[in-house]
Amino acid sequence: MAAKAIAIIAGVGAGTGASIARKFAQNYSVALLARNPSNYEPIVKEIETRGGKAIGISTDVTNAHSVRDAFEQIAKAFPGSSLAAAVYNVGGGFARVPFLELSEEQFTAGYESTALGGFLFSQAALPWLITAEGKTEHPPTLIFSGMSSPNSPLVLTITKPLRGEIGATASVRGSANFSSLATGKFALRALSQSLAREFGPQGIHVGHVILDGVIDIERTKHWQFDAPDAKIRPESVSYPAQARREHSPVVIFGFANCSGD
Repeated sequence: MAAKAIAIIAGVGAGTGASIARKFAQNYSVALLARNPSNYEPIVKEIETRGGKAIGISTDVTNAHSVRDAFEQIAKAFPGSSLAAAVYNVGGGFARVPFLELSEEQFTAGYESTALGGFLFSQAALPWLITAEGKTEHPPTLIFSGMSSPNSPLVLTITKPLRGEIGATASVRGSANFSSLATGKFALRALSQSLAREFGPQGIHVGHVILDGVIDIERTKHWQFDAPDAKIRPESVSYPAQARREHSPVVIFGFANCSGD
């Protein structure tokens, strides 16, 4: 019997990353990557308790050796498995600083955690995704999650991973005091477009998915907006039916069916 397919999620914390991990763990074994083990350990335990298969690996996505080592560990943990999906959800390097006060280190951090990390993650994932073409229920998929500008708490509904990009705000429009964030997100969007055009003909879906709003996590609890439902609950990212029942903003993330693009 063929080994169960896997999904790899980079950038797993208590919010969006955990929600994405829970969603993919319903159908796949999952490998969760984060720099700090305390970010993935609770969700690994939760998935295992529910009967799923999950591993966590401490990974610095801005370091090529660390990323290669993580993928080698995943291959050993799941021998013979096809890679159904690779999700890059890293959101580090966030700095809300006036441009003339922005340090070189702060600016570079925004690029490294998004564009450089996305580059290294993609180079490690794509060869595995290519070999999975035709072996998984859905086309092998590489997903980049984008972030909106905190000044624009709107919601865009994504109904399936696409060959190309779907985006708004920080990935296509910079906001005042967020030049580091916008620069990195613009670069990640450009990377996703290039990869979609290069690997789409090989059967790989590449999606750039914008979570167009502020995710309601511990770090953003003090952020206040006029609308009471301006923030997106992490669960709404992967469980749209529940979100609709609770009148929460919705973003559908993963392999969902829809009637069109």
